[in-house]
Amino acid sequence: MALTGKQVRQLRSLAHHLNPIIHIGKFDITDALVKETEAALENRELIKCAVQDGSDLEAREAADMLAERTNADVVQVIGHRFSLYRESSRDDIEKIKLV
Repeated sequence: MALTGKQVRQLRSLAHHLNPIIHIGKFDITDALVKETEAALENRELIKCAVQDGSDLEAREAADMLAERTNADVVQVIGHRFSLYRESSRDDIEKIKLV
């Protein structure tokens, strides 16, 4: 799903206050990390990730690879951090209402 400019701005403002819950380290993007990311996206819809110094990946590369493997959208990349969004299929969580 391609996000519009207004939706990206809305998600960026929501992601600003989040702390990274996914950390990409020296093993880069593994199947376990993808599984953990999918679970986090299913529970929260919007997550922030961080690329540690030990990783060989740049933040943009990691964001694109992780977004592709989880069918998510990259919201923003700043420094060593990036935000991902994917609409959850769960009905028991509060969903983000996109403009």
